[in-house]
Amino acid sequence: MKPGDKIPDLKLPASGGQTLALRSFKGKALVIYFYPKDNTPGCTQEGQDFRDLYAQFRKAGAEVLGVSRDSVKSHDSFIAKFEFPFALLSDGDGAMCQAFDVIKEKSLYGRKYMGVERSTFLFDANGKLVREWRGVKVKNHAAEVLEAVRAL
Repeated sequence: MKPGDKIPDLKLPASGGQTLALRSFKGKALVIYFYPKDNTPGCTQEGQDFRDLYAQFRKAGAEVLGVSRDSVKSHDSFIAKFEFPFALLSDGDGAMCQAFDVIKEKSLYGRKYMGVERSTFLFDANGKLVREWRGVKVKNHAAEVLEAVRAL
């Protein structure tokens, strides 16, 4: 994915027993944020930041979706625990992560592995990618994305 690309035609299982098609959000801006794992400190904080600004995203004409490789069951628990008002998509087979090129080599305690790089993508109302953030640091990120949405 690079700026100017159209949103991929993907359908994924989502929290609440839904299946969501990315292209069904055409007509409004769409923020898709990828995160490594439910219920981990950074991912929880990122979700809470988007949650706390969610009403402002909606007022600005945008929807927010979170994506990780966790199961729908895990997502449902994560949402219930932290009261996230937006859907979380389950990318168990990694197809969406591959389409957005967010699987990267990571290192933890000297051990290398492939995992989700925290990344966010902003699509305009026509489904065109207008901005991407890769290697995201959580602090102030959701507010920065909201400013980009407002600038559309």
